[in-house]
Amino acid sequence: MSITIYNTKTKKKDLFAPLIPEQVSMYVCGVTVYDDCHLGHARSALTFDVIRCYLEFSGYQVTYVRNFTDIDDKILNRAEKDGVAWNEISERYIQNFYRDMGPLGITKPTAEPRATEHMQDILHMVEGLVNKGMAYQLEGDVYFSVKKFSAYGQLSGKNLEELQAGARVEVDIRKQDPMDFALWKASKSGEPGWDSPWGKGRPGWHIECSAMSVAELGPTFDIHGGGKDLIFPHHENEVAQSCAFTGKEFARYWVHNGFVTVDKEKMSKSLGNFFTIRAILDKSPIAGPEAKTGECLRYYLLSTHYRSDLNFSEQSLPEANAALATIYGLIRRLEESDSQESNQGDEGCEQVLKEFVKNFQESMDDDFNTPKALAAFHDLRAKINTLLAKGLSDKAKGNAIEIFRKFGEPIGLFNISSDVWFGTTREISASDEFSIGIETKIKLRNEARAKKDFSTADKIRQELDKMKIILEDRPDGTTRWKR
Repeated sequence: MSITIYNTKTKKKDLFAPLIPEQVSMYVCGVTVYDDCHLGHARSALTFDVIRCYLEFSGYQVTYVRNFTDIDDKILNRAEKDGVAWNEISERYIQNFYRDMGPLGITKPTAEPRATEHMQDILHMVEGLVNKGMAYQLEGDVYFSVKKFSAYGQLSGKNLEELQAGARVEVDIRKQDPMDFALWKASKSGEPGWDSPWGKGRPGWHIECSAMSVAELGPTFDIHGGGKDLIFPHHENEVAQSCAFTGKEFARYWVHNGFVTVDKEKMSKSLGNFFTIRAILDKSPIAGPEAKTGECLRYYLLSTHYRSDLNFSEQSLPEANAALATIYGLIRRLEESDSQESNQGDEGCEQVLKEFVKNFQESMDDDFNTPKALAAFHDLRAKINTLLAKGLSDKAKGNAIEIFRKFGEPIGLFNISSDVWFGTTREISASDEFSIGIETKIKLRNEARAKKDFSTADKIRQELDKMKIILEDRPDGTTRWKR
C-alpha cells in the first residue's frame, strides 16, 4: 500500500505511514449542535467518511473518532431563544444530525465523544498547563500563553508577530497578550457550570477537542481532520495546548476539506447563505426515495476534490442524478440474462475490469482523488456498453456488476438496487395514445441523431425530460423509455 495524503502540516503530499502498521487512528472535529447541519457540514462529514472507508478497504484497521461540541455559547444562545434547557438543544440537534446524515450514507465513527462527557479530561489538561506555566488564571478564567509556545503558527503558516485575534478568540483587555486564548471560562449568572480549581465554569472550544482526542487516541495519533476554516485558530491552538501538555507530537497528518460556496462565497450560517441538508432532501427535484437523493448529493460532493472549494447551484443534484443514472442503467442491463447468450466480449471485459481496478486504486491512493475515481467508473461504463453490443456471457455480466458494487462501496455509491433507483415502471400498450406520441418523438430523435443533427436530437430529448420520460440508449442502437 502506498497512499499519499496532502498534509497541511508539511504543505505537501506525504507518504502515509501510520504509527502502528496496518492500524490508523483518526480524529475529526465534529459539529457544534445548536442548529440543523448545512451542506458544508455534509461535505466535511463525507470527506472523512470516504477517507475512513477507503483506508479500511485498503486493509487498515481504523479507529475513527468524531466529536460533538455539546456546550458552547451558540448552544446557550439558542436555548435562551427557544426557552428550553441548553442540553435539550444539544440532544435535539445531535438526533437531527443522524437523521440528515443517514440518507447520505455517512457511517458512524468508532467513537463519538461529547465535550460534557470528558469534563474531567478537560480539567486535567487545563490544570496541567497551569502547573507547567503555559497558562494563567484571571478571576476564574484560564488562558493559554501563546508566546510561551515557540512553535505557534507552524500549522497555519502564520507569523506570530503578524497574527491578530481571530473570529473565535475573545477580546479581553485583562489578557497578557491579545493572542492568548481561553482554556476555561467562569460561568456567568444562569449559565451551566462545572466545578474546577478556579470556580464554576466551562471549557473553551479549543481545549475540548484536545482533551477528547488525547483521551480517545493517546497523545500522538495519525490523522486529524476538519474544514479548512478550522486551521486557524482552532487547530493551531489544539497543537499548542496539546504539545505543551504532553510534551509529544500531536497529530502527524493534518487533513482539511474545502468550502461549499454559494455565488463564490463560503456557505455559512453567519452569512445566511446556507442550504440545510434537510431542506435539500425535502425539496429535492429528484424523483424517488430519500436514499436516492442522498446518493445524488454524495456524488455531487465527491465530484470535486475534497481540498478544493465547490459551488452549489440548482443544477447540482439533477446533474449528479443524470451521471449516476447512466451507471445504474448499465447495471440494470447487465442484470438482464440473455437467452441467446453470446460471449464475444468476455475477453475484453476481463481486461477492462483489470484496467479499472488499477485506475481506481491509483486515483484514491493519490490523496483520495474521488473526481478521478468517478471518471474511472464512467470510463468503465463506456467500455462495458461497447462490449455489451458484442455480447457478454452472464458470468462476465456478473463480474462487471460485482466490480461496480465492490469499488463503489468505499466511496459510498452504487449501493441501491437498480429497480429502486429507477422506480417501478408502468407498462403502456402500443395502442395507448400517450405511448404512440412518445414513440414518435423517439423515432424523430433517432433519425436526427443518424443525420448528426444533434441540436434537434437534444431538443427532442429536452421535451421528453419535461414530460418526465427517461430514455435509455442501448448499445444495439435501440432506445428504451419509461416514465
